[in-house]
Amino acid sequence: MLNVLKIAVRNLARFGRRTLLTSSLITLGIVGVLLFVAVSGSFKTIMIGQFTDSMLGHLEVHRKGYVASIDSLPLNLNMQPAMVAKVEQALQGMDTVEAYSERIKLGAMFSNFTETTSIRINGVDPAKEIATTPLLPGRLIGEKRAGALLNPGEILIPELIARGMKVKAGDTVVLVATNRDGSVNGKTFTVAGVLQSVSGPSGKDGYITLEDARSLLRMKEAEVSEIAIRLKNPAQLDAVYAQLSKELGAVAGPGTATATGSGDKPASAGGGGGGLEVHTWADLSPFSSIVRMIDLLAVFIKIMMVSIVLIAVMNVMVMAVYERIREIGTISAIGTPPRRILSLFLTEGLLLGAGGAALGTAISLAAIYALNIWKVTVHFGMGQAILLSPAVSVRDIVTIVAMVVIMALLASLQPAWKASRMDPVRALGHV
Repeated sequence: MLNVLKIAVRNLARFGRRTLLTSSLITLGIVGVLLFVAVSGSFKTIMIGQFTDSMLGHLEVHRKGYVASIDSLPLNLNMQPAMVAKVEQALQGMDTVEAYSERIKLGAMFSNFTETTSIRINGVDPAKEIATTPLLPGRLIGEKRAGALLNPGEILIPELIARGMKVKAGDTVVLVATNRDGSVNGKTFTVAGVLQSVSGPSGKDGYITLEDARSLLRMKEAEVSEIAIRLKNPAQLDAVYAQLSKELGAVAGPGTATATGSGDKPASAGGGGGGLEVHTWADLSPFSSIVRMIDLLAVFIKIMMVSIVLIAVMNVMVMAVYERIREIGTISAIGTPPRRILSLFLTEGLLLGAGGAALGTAISLAAIYALNIWKVTVHFGMGQAILLSPAVSVRDIVTIVAMVVIMALLASLQPAWKASRMDPVRALGHV
């Protein structure tokens, strides 16, 4: 086998220019794929973090049917205190959960006493909300205030409404909301701050305390719309989702036949509210489609790289067989078995693929290291400069290198098989 390897190396060196060109194509393919995986992976991770750490959390628990009707923020599908207690009991028994926050979501009319617009309100416990979405305080525009992020009687308003209605911190505003029974209530608030949007210019989410939300809606019980959950390790998302879904799936809710919404219409059994549902951030954010698109692009780029390797190596090996027909006839005539000729050409293809992959991996790692030193910045979401930290996992490197080597072997197989099956007499007579 060592002699086959030596001969394969010598044969590749005989056609140095062609070998160099083919290896360069493979190297460029490896570099392109690994750099894309590293940069896009970093960008994707940061963007996911902006959503999960600024407003969503990694997971959310809702009453069954709530998410299907989330655009209307249905108050009749809030979780009752007994259901909330069951969720809290489950979360407190999970070591993977770092924090969770109960929320009441409602639609309201926002007025500065001269103009009125609609707003979505999140009633939260400020301390729990910050623990669950730690980037929330960083969304405040202007000078950061000391003390609690939000006190009773205060409201954080989105930048879109603040600009449109010329409202600033310290102003007094009014919220008017309709509760589940259809009665209207209003309450004055002091603007505690203005929040930059995470989801773009359409963001219209404001924040008040849980107590203020329940007072505004005249709630008689401590019900909530959702419970947001932050994990210690986001990589455990799927495992925690499966565990939590199993534990909460059997939690029964109150009967749905008598549940009524603001329009006094009974909730259907299909929209139910008969239990609890767990949703990941991807189920609740439109950005999940962008994440899937980035992953799809990575797949297409890998396919392109494989195609480059396949075509380049096959072209080299076909030419190698064609140019060395008499040589193949000679070694076959002196008794070299077909399997040895087959292994010779397969080894040449393997060396081409492995050499290009090794060089491409080395260049890619050096480029990724340089990008981390010089810091690539992008502007996203909140208008802040975000530093990318490109990185590639050992798994990605091994997978891509293995793909290249396997495709190099497959590309060499047909020419190698043809060479091993040549008739010595005809090969020696080839001109």
